[in-house]
Amino acid sequence: MPRRRIGFWYRFAAVICKPPLVVLLKRDWRGMENIPAEGGFITVVNHNSHIDPFGYAHFQYNTGRVPRFLAKSGLFRGGFVGAAMRGTGQIPVYRETSDALSAFRAAIDAVQRGECVAFYPEGTLTRDPDGWPMTGKTGAARVALQTKCPVVPVAQWGCNELLPPYARKPRPLPRKTHRVLAGPPVDLSRFYDQEMTAELLKEATEAIMAAITRQLEVIRGEKAPEKPYDPREERMEQRRRTSTQPRHRAAQEEGLGT
Repeated sequence: MPRRRIGFWYRFAAVICKPPLVVLLKRDWRGMENIPAEGGFITVVNHNSHIDPFGYAHFQYNTGRVPRFLAKSGLFRGGFVGAAMRGTGQIPVYRETSDALSAFRAAIDAVQRGECVAFYPEGTLTRDPDGWPMTGKTGAARVALQTKCPVVPVAQWGCNELLPPYARKPRPLPRKTHRVLAGPPVDLSRFYDQEMTAELLKEATEAIMAAITRQLEVIRGEKAPEKPYDPREERMEQRRRTSTQPRHRAAQEEGLGT
């Protein structure tokens, strides 16, 4: 399957976005040889800054295989941004609607056409206190198992030093280095041709997240926590504390009344 041409809109976006990225960030990019030269594939990328999609897209653009991101549907609705999103072939995600699965179908179609589809499997900025990848969502695994395409794990670090997670103001000085390492494709063959159950998708997703984390360990030169941060566990704990507070207050009031 031949690669898709980059096209006008992607080149136009590169003209606008690359100069400030070059000024703000030094580059330490490795692993481009692991990006397939032909055919459809998926990249799975960690997410630790609101600007790291631009940094990663810069890396991927320079490989000659431009990524198609899954992005919120609202960005496609009109104006210059909407035209750019459509023109660059990004994939709209309609959250919490009957069209929510259409993004995965569109991603499968894009891979089958020979394109690169980029997933942020965490689904949002990491909430791990030290910036390590969290547990992932199953969308990338679902597309990978249906298409049996290469899944390239990509780790990045440095955009988060320029603009930390959830920060409003960048920290441009001293100049930061954007470090990227693309690893060899994740071996998911043991999951092929099986019933796509929730447990199977969970295991495949864990394999994908582990591969991203290994690349980030190389970049950072340190070991990740043995167990990845799971925001669901935090939400469950918050609900537990919230549900026990009324009972605790009632017990205190009863104690005061005796």
